[in-house]
Amino acid sequence: MLEYSMILKASQVLAGVTRVTPLLESELLNCKLGFRLLVKAECLQRTGSFKIRGAYVKIASLSNEERAAGVVAFSSGNHAQGVAAAATEMGVPATIVMPEDAPAVKLRNTAEYGAKVITYDRLTGDRAKIARDIAAETGATLIPPYDDYVLMSGQGTIGLEVADQLGKLKTSADALVCPVGGGGLIAGIATAMAQASPGTKVYAAEPEHFDDTKRSLLAGKRIGNEPGHSSICDSIVTQIPGENTFPINQKLVAEGYSVSEADVIVAMQTLADDLKIVAEPGGAAAVAAVLRDRERWRGKTVVAIVSGGNVDLDTWRGYLT
Repeated sequence: MLEYSMILKASQVLAGVTRVTPLLESELLNCKLGFRLLVKAECLQRTGSFKIRGAYVKIASLSNEERAAGVVAFSSGNHAQGVAAAATEMGVPATIVMPEDAPAVKLRNTAEYGAKVITYDRLTGDRAKIARDIAAETGATLIPPYDDYVLMSGQGTIGLEVADQLGKLKTSADALVCPVGGGGLIAGIATAMAQASPGTKVYAAEPEHFDDTKRSLLAGKRIGNEPGHSSICDSIVTQIPGENTFPINQKLVAEGYSVSEADVIVAMQTLADDLKIVAEPGGAAAVAAVLRDRERWRGKTVVAIVSGGNVDLDTWRGYLT
């Protein structure tokens, strides 16, 4: 299980390794919105997303023998880069299974961080099976993208930072909204916030047709997504909430929101115009949810996590035109 003490320990492991990303705001934007919006810019984290936090803590927890055998992971890009960078920094061989149609910047960066990249067809291939087969053949340790308590403890350090930053601003947050795929990021953050900022309610944000966490929270059990849909929010598209993440989120997450692609593009534009940061579509989902339901937050203070910024700039410009 995931405990607050694990997140505190993870913060010690990550000291000097990851950045304390800024909590950004625009006074002009706040005036237009009618509430205070604080953006936790994990798009400015090393490797361009929060993923290096959990990946580094997980790999650091392995024995010397396990590290020598290497690690393997499967990812559309952000987890891939986080694992590749963390593994290389610790001298651990890494193999990453990625869809051949992943954003070019993510494929390129993963290789440049030092990992061996193996691509597959997203429509016909089974990335998890490919990774498991590699692990079985080589003895490498599989680093899951979200459904692991040690990994979640690393992601939870974001919550510790947010609580500390709120304290330095001499304020508190009524709500924190987080993008959700498999649920590891929000599970870690919600666990940290429950102790460090108990007055802050935590909410999930997901793309339309991939709002499995929202629907699962309402149903009280894990419910998967219907096939046949796609989304520009590739970094947070998953089939079903994690087996380990969902019980945590069921206990600690107040509610889930789903956002349209139009909502996401508005959020990406707002982040560029008002905070001067580039967010990938999935990374902007929380801001999209906050902006769409702005009347709900009137007069309140809301933290929104921008989980990543790994997007080809030509693609990003195309979304905003």
